[in-house]
Amino acid sequence: MLKIIASLILLLAFNFIATAQNSPIKLVGQVVCCADCWAEADRTKIEYGTAEDLLQAQSCVANGDPTLIAVRENDKFTLYQLEQGKFRLPGKNWLEYVGKRIAVTGAVQKKRSANIIRVDTLEVLEASLSEREAKNVLHSEVELTLKDLFGAEQRLSQYKGRIVVLNFWATYCVPCRKEMPDLAAIQNEYAALGVQVIGASSDETAERAKVLQFIKETKINFPVWLGATTADMTRFGLGAALPGTVIIGRDGRIVKVISGIINRVDLKKQIDEMLASAEATAERAAKTQQREQAARVKERPSQASSVPS
Repeated sequence: MLKIIASLILLLAFNFIATAQNSPIKLVGQVVCCADCWAEADRTKIEYGTAEDLLQAQSCVANGDPTLIAVRENDKFTLYQLEQGKFRLPGKNWLEYVGKRIAVTGAVQKKRSANIIRVDTLEVLEASLSEREAKNVLHSEVELTLKDLFGAEQRLSQYKGRIVVLNFWATYCVPCRKEMPDLAAIQNEYAALGVQVIGASSDETAERAKVLQFIKETKINFPVWLGATTADMTRFGLGAALPGTVIIGRDGRIVKVISGIINRVDLKKQIDEMLASAEATAERAAKTQQREQAARVKERPSQASSVPS
């Protein structure tokens, strides 16, 4: 009898533990690409989510590293591996959430030494540090002065009146080489519509021969300036990691900041929207001018003086 009672107690305890483990809980924290990147700094003092962090995340996720949520408890963090539950990812992985602060609910499990949460719901609470920094420069006008391949000084403000795609790159940057064909295609397709691609290389003038070879190999068809610095990139809302691209409107103000390799389809969509908006603005201005001219014509007879015969 005692054995039966003991067995029942053990069974109930087991069921209680299993139920507790599978009960949904809520976690609030920051999404991290991997444990190694998170451990590179004291995260109670140095915030994760810079442009460099997000660029590195692309490699981590591509290599199959588990994506985590870092949950703070006083001065310590607990890492939970994110797995899909009822929540359906909009893409193939968690990459678009890396760096963001989120709230998730789901059942927590433990496999070996890893804590795992199967995500049933997900809510984004705050953008990443990189996204917040980029947002701060939107609609602002930032000057850039560099030298071209012939040593002549060039200014970004010279291109006011055009849509500018300003790309920061370097000859030693492998991802930069990959996106050059797309940037060249944008230049070919949109140059006649008032769009100008400019390449701002971090290579110095002393490395001109290396830059010219890079231009030849990648078939760059747009102006290239030399000597761009990380300070320049920071002023445009980018981190120190290459590549980075900024889209600037006809008024010289920043419209969009892109860290990492451009997506040609998304870039074309952005430019098309800007062109359509400019065209609509021009049409409205033309109609307003026509109405004002018509009004002036109507006013002329009443303003004319009458002379008695």
